[in-house]
Amino acid sequence: MADPKGFLNHGREVAKSRPVDVRLKDWNEVYVPGSLLPIISKQASRCMDCGIPFCHNGCPLGNLIPEWNDFAYREDWSAAQERLHATNNFPEFTGRLCPAPCESACVLGINQPAVTIKNVEVSIIDKAWETGDVAPQAPERLSGKTVAVIGSGPAGLAAAQQLTRAGHTVAVYERADRIGGLLRYGIPEFKMEKRHINRRIEQMRTEGTRFRTGIEIGRDLKATDLKKRYDAVVIAAGATTARDLPVPGRELKGVHQAMEYLPLANKVQEGDFVAPPITAEGKHVVVIGGGDTGADCVGTAHRQGAASVTQLEIMPRPGEERNPGQPWPTFPMLYKVTSAHEEGGERVYSVSTTHFEGDEDGNVQWLHLTEVEFVEGRLTPKPGTERKIPAQLVTLAMGFTGTDRENGLVEQFGLELDERGNVARDADFATNVPGVYVAGDAGRGQSLIVWAIAEGRSAARGVDRFLTGASDLPAPIRPTDRSLMV
Repeated sequence: MADPKGFLNHGREVAKSRPVDVRLKDWNEVYVPGSLLPIISKQASRCMDCGIPFCHNGCPLGNLIPEWNDFAYREDWSAAQERLHATNNFPEFTGRLCPAPCESACVLGINQPAVTIKNVEVSIIDKAWETGDVAPQAPERLSGKTVAVIGSGPAGLAAAQQLTRAGHTVAVYERADRIGGLLRYGIPEFKMEKRHINRRIEQMRTEGTRFRTGIEIGRDLKATDLKKRYDAVVIAAGATTARDLPVPGRELKGVHQAMEYLPLANKVQEGDFVAPPITAEGKHVVVIGGGDTGADCVGTAHRQGAASVTQLEIMPRPGEERNPGQPWPTFPMLYKVTSAHEEGGERVYSVSTTHFEGDEDGNVQWLHLTEVEFVEGRLTPKPGTERKIPAQLVTLAMGFTGTDRENGLVEQFGLELDERGNVARDADFATNVPGVYVAGDAGRGQSLIVWAIAEGRSAARGVDRFLTGASDLPAPIRPTDRSLMV
């Protein structure tokens, strides 16, 4: 182990954030640049190199956490990044965006704060980029086989990189104008600056992956025509159908899905707009949904100069300690304060929206809500708790219900769906259509970035075996693998 007394001599330290009044003036990442490196060796030394490393079980990618913790403790950054990349194509993404189920499974976390696995991970990869250790890995020879990947989110990119490195000619199709999927347009700049995506794209281009933007399969190019062009297809189009809120007043101007609002703010940072077409500036903003997407809306509204920000959640407020139903090493549902919540606003739990109220011009002005409670296992309105709050911009961040069914992709391929409405697949991530595979949220349903990368890597193995009869590519998971993280 790195240091037999590390967990006794050092407490948990995490990345330092820039002061709120400073970071609200820009869109840069919230953390103080370079603040981790001076402390990361000590933090890595807290890893106990357990005989049974439960952190491996907590990570869908099977990251070799004790190994790269040991290298980070010794400041052998080159070896650390090699171990990191052995299981994860994009650790700078997961190190910034993953909720770290590995830390919840850390053995040290049984009776004291867990190892800062996520901070160690991002420190290793940032150092690797700085020193030039992240190099393209072009294949030694080409297989003569071609693969189309639909979608350029983390699942699609992971599958594409694995298949390119296996020697196949891979083209990634993205309906947006830039590569990255929700990494590009769903994640605000203050959580992950897009330069991290850009340099990975350049690495992949150098390795041989081709990118086709502005092409939506099903609309701009028929799925049947795509299948004729390629020997195999990977569908990694995500679960982009947003859950709606069918209450009176939903049609009022100013009520938007989160994924209508967030991409426009990111497009400002890309230089497409001087000001976003939908802005929170000077408005009373209400965010419906208490998850990470809701928090992204909160942080974005703060930076746009909202008059007030209120986040609503229908479920009760989670506790700050594990409850008996979520024991170690499972991922517990705990009260979480993100960087966006540190910046202000109000969070209201156990409430449900009943309707919206607008002005004479059809602009939303008020949101009417009621408190709710569980009665016989069902959330039920509490009589006499109705009230209204000002709402001049409302964002719906209530999750997603499945892959897009309106663009024709599912029907044109003739894909079967599972009982949850996701694209059905077998143990090799193959759909019912020969040569067509599915990875990420399109097959799994709304989930995490770490699951998306794991699925992309696993689907790549299935495709490689389909094309060549065998595969040496790693497959960290199977479609039947389940987790409390959904």
